[in-house]
Amino acid sequence: MMDLDLKTLTYIVVFSTFAMYFAIAWWARASTTSEFYVAGKGIHPILNGMATGADWMSAASFISMAGLIAFLGYGGSVFLMGWTGGYVLLAMLLAPYLRKYGKYTVPEFIGDRYYSKLARIVAVACLIIASLTYIIGQMKGVGVAFSRFLEVEFALGLGIGMFVVWVYAVLGGMKGITYTQIAQYCVLIFAYTVPAVFISLQLTGEPIPQVGLGSKMIGTDMYLLDKLDLIVTDLGFKEYTTAKLGSTLNMFAYTLSLMIGTAGLPHVIMRFFTVSSVKAARSSAGWALVFIALLYTVAPAVGAMARLNLINTIQPAAGENLSYEQRPDWFKNWEKTGLLKFEDKNGDGKIQYVADKDTNEMVKVDRDIMVLANPEIAKLPNWVIALVAAGGLAAALSTAAGLLLAISSSISHDLMKGILTPKISEKTELLSSRIVMTIAILVAGYLGLNPPGFAAGTVALAFGLAASSIFPALMMGIFSKKITATAAIAGMIAGIGVTLLYVFQHHGIMFIKGTEFLGSFDRNWFLGIDPKAFGAVGALVNFGVAFLIQAITSKQPPQHIQDMVDDIRVPRGSS
Repeated sequence: MMDLDLKTLTYIVVFSTFAMYFAIAWWARASTTSEFYVAGKGIHPILNGMATGADWMSAASFISMAGLIAFLGYGGSVFLMGWTGGYVLLAMLLAPYLRKYGKYTVPEFIGDRYYSKLARIVAVACLIIASLTYIIGQMKGVGVAFSRFLEVEFALGLGIGMFVVWVYAVLGGMKGITYTQIAQYCVLIFAYTVPAVFISLQLTGEPIPQVGLGSKMIGTDMYLLDKLDLIVTDLGFKEYTTAKLGSTLNMFAYTLSLMIGTAGLPHVIMRFFTVSSVKAARSSAGWALVFIALLYTVAPAVGAMARLNLINTIQPAAGENLSYEQRPDWFKNWEKTGLLKFEDKNGDGKIQYVADKDTNEMVKVDRDIMVLANPEIAKLPNWVIALVAAGGLAAALSTAAGLLLAISSSISHDLMKGILTPKISEKTELLSSRIVMTIAILVAGYLGLNPPGFAAGTVALAFGLAASSIFPALMMGIFSKKITATAAIAGMIAGIGVTLLYVFQHHGIMFIKGTEFLGSFDRNWFLGIDPKAFGAVGALVNFGVAFLIQAITSKQPPQHIQDMVDDIRVPRGSS
């Protein structure tokens, strides 16, 4: 009966939110290319900040980040620092200037600034590579949430999610997506914080999770983090509060890659084209940080408390190990998804969860289940569990919509309108945009169902690709009048090229049958840097190649381009 109630509640909550998204999309449907691409440039900064928060807080933020923090501990802080720090860079260095430029897309700016159709094409290619890589993670999030809470097959859940995005993204364009994302932000932030408040009260008596993380546990004189350190070290894991993600250099590179990748993601940058002025763009970025911080400051508490509850329910601190037959209901539910597995290695019928891989009988605890399973582990009411399912879907769908719009606009506006068929009418361009977005949704769904082998860390990889290609081109385009088209194109190709090669090498991609490219090297051969952190190195390569070619050729951009750069950076018209 309990499972039936949960399933019914989940259907009611999830499909009520879907109905709301459809209604908003119909109300805010786009009728012009300006509304389709940039919502008519009339979105209020506070509303745009909220929409940006939803656009930004993907399945990675809602589902995966707290799971990463739960298992990585202190090392997971790179995601908090990198992703929030990226918005500071965006607000200070890119958003106001790109808004003053006043066009529709990132490739359009790159094409105009570097006075080159080839530069625009290269930017489109980089955008599509980064965005498609990113969207794989969103589609997985949709499938995971549906498969568990609606008890349907992963492929069916993914198909439902694709249909929902298709309706409101194709119908409304940026205008419809913006107002839908505002609603999705309200859903996801409520869904994220309510369980955190419940669990913080359970463990520490504090209703504010951020405070609860640093508080003493109920009935003891021990702080929550001290208790967690004690438990994980007793089981052989690294101390939670000091564990690092590789070397200090790798931590730094990871954080930097996420920061500049955030500032270079086209679907995020596009949000700042939707406001009315440069001043509004700055204000919008500030509000976005506020709305993002509401979730991001709760994430460490969610991660730590989820890890503590997980261990306490399957590996008692004292006494006999838990019998497999006595496993809790949440364990049985998640076993059905294949994301949680038990293997009785010693034949005693008991669960043993320790750091030693040879004796650890919890052979798989997928990090992506932690936020979704957390309310079940803590035995919270069914309506809270249903709310979390709706929040996870809202997070995944909101970012997927933004990414799909970035992809479709780059093809319909930058390639078709900008290069291949410049005389196309606005009506035909709008129709083309909707057709391209439909195709993009189908491709994204296929990649979500059949992810490529190198996409294990899809989200972090997407940031690395954006960091190594788009961010340097934008920075040099805004702050250097001397960089020519040749230098910028070479920089983008070199930056994304070296990043992709490092990633392919790490995952053993074979370019020639029977030969593993760079296979004789250690997988993290470049100073111990993880491939998902390599975007920072790729960005340095991009900058280095561009400035080197500029120095060798000694050419200067045309005067009208230099004047354009000056005009973008002059604060006139910022009010």
